[in-house]
Amino acid sequence: MAGLRLGPLLRYADGSCATVWVETSGPCTAEVRCADGAGGTASTFRIAGHHYALVPVGGLTPGTATEYEVLLDGASVWPPADSRFPPSVIATPTDDDGMRVAFGSCRWAAPPAGGKDSVGPDALDTLSARVAADPERARPDVLLLLGDQVYADEVSDATRHWLAGRRDLDRPPGDQIADYEEYTRLYYESWLDPEVRWLLSTVPSCMIFDDHDVIDDWNTSAAWLADMRATDWWQERLLSGLMSYWVYQQLGNLSPDELTADPLYAAVRETPDGTDALRAFAARADSDPASVRWSYRRDFGRTRLLMVDSRAARVLDEDRRTMLDPGEAAWLREQILEGRDGVDPGEHDPVTGGSGDEGAGAGGGAGAGAGRGAYDHLLIGTSLPWLLPHLVHDVEAWNAAMCGGERGERWARRGEWIRRGADLEHWAAFPSSFDALGDLIAEAGTGPGAPATVSVLSGDVHHAYVAEPSWAGRAPDARVAQLTCSPVHNSVPLSIRLGFRFGWSAPARALGRRIARHGRCAPPAVSWRRTGGPWFGNQIMTLTLRGRSARLRLEQARANRDGTNVLRMITDRELA
Repeated sequence: MAGLRLGPLLRYADGSCATVWVETSGPCTAEVRCADGAGGTASTFRIAGHHYALVPVGGLTPGTATEYEVLLDGASVWPPADSRFPPSVIATPTDDDGMRVAFGSCRWAAPPAGGKDSVGPDALDTLSARVAADPERARPDVLLLLGDQVYADEVSDATRHWLAGRRDLDRPPGDQIADYEEYTRLYYESWLDPEVRWLLSTVPSCMIFDDHDVIDDWNTSAAWLADMRATDWWQERLLSGLMSYWVYQQLGNLSPDELTADPLYAAVRETPDGTDALRAFAARADSDPASVRWSYRRDFGRTRLLMVDSRAARVLDEDRRTMLDPGEAAWLREQILEGRDGVDPGEHDPVTGGSGDEGAGAGGGAGAGAGRGAYDHLLIGTSLPWLLPHLVHDVEAWNAAMCGGERGERWARRGEWIRRGADLEHWAAFPSSFDALGDLIAEAGTGPGAPATVSVLSGDVHHAYVAEPSWAGRAPDARVAQLTCSPVHNSVPLSIRLGFRFGWSAPARALGRRIARHGRCAPPAVSWRRTGGPWFGNQIMTLTLRGRSARLRLEQARANRDGTNVLRMITDRELA
């Protein structure tokens, strides 16, 4: 009899349907059975010796929260008989309820029970404990995990010991992840944490990768990629990373309709073993990144979420370097402007200078909600912050100019070395994309049908802050903010903390301007100021959206003297 190895994860959820992801110990039929009679079944599919199912749940009633159980071949496997948590539920809030969006990034796996946590309390664990104590008051409506859900290049001691039992760690890639089986170990270690397992079973989640889901500085530059491809281990590492991401994260990002239309999902379910089909897909994503779309859209009533791939969709050639390839940029513009009164999404693409409906691949569904003023709040999820401390921004723009040959070949070689050593590969390191995203945000936030808020949600940089942009000669009708929250569970050295604090200061801005002048960098098309932070610690941000109002709350996980952990409020403010 098949057992439940991992999950359940409540992934997609709207007013009438949901999806629940599970990994099982063998082939079986997985069933989700709700207390109100809603439910669904799905047969497992096989990838690299592992068995998975994504169960579509239909017949849900809007405005309710119904308990559910998971059965495998008719035997109940969730909730566990000895569970100390409340029953898992599928909630379907209505537009009138508003919504709470919790988000963050960078979660290194929690230590084993009883172990000392060297990086402090886990914010997801602590959030789970609070929700379990008072589910009706504290439950987010959706959890956005903005990258680095697992760390393929920074494993725990327990995983390092496990790796040593299956291969020689003196050979590359050493004590980093090498193949699909080892990636599954990371997900077990992260998602079998009892608190996180229960939280993910009862709060819908949306996810996107960042570099550590594959390797630090993934796709930093064309030269970096060439060096990686010259090794004898990179190909397997990358393909396994993309395969595991598709199974463990991307599938659950898609709606039931998108899953039905997805040829890859059909292929892996229709064959006894879908490994070859998935591996071929990952190989195509590697050789032709523009052929696959990892970005996706979700509409939650009057809130539109666009999760943007800012890792695999890059164009890395120095003479045409952009954060998003032309098809990805056109898709982003179309999704942002669809439903805006009097706007033709295909008229002009400020990110690429082109137009049309280029690009195809996983997760490109348009969703619902077209019409005048289709949404009140626009959330752009990108793992890497758009607006950085001013000194960091200027250094990254300068570095891009150096690597592009602005000061000659010697500076270009030196610039590449600096770029890799200092992780200079955020939006600021792609100056044309940085400016173009600002133009698109200003357009989306201006005129008839403009939303009340446009929020860029990011992580990566291991601290939290709020920054607000402004444009010379125009002021969008929407309130626009960069909201950065990281890490959920990780650390940042004191030197980096001091650097980020200094990066926002007036002397740092003056220094940054001098550096930018050396690079002959054009001034950015947008200016911005920090309006909150920087804050350091394991933390989670929550946006509460109701009508056209928005409220932001940042909380940090802190340890009490009695050994319990709590989320302490750091800031609570209105955005609109």
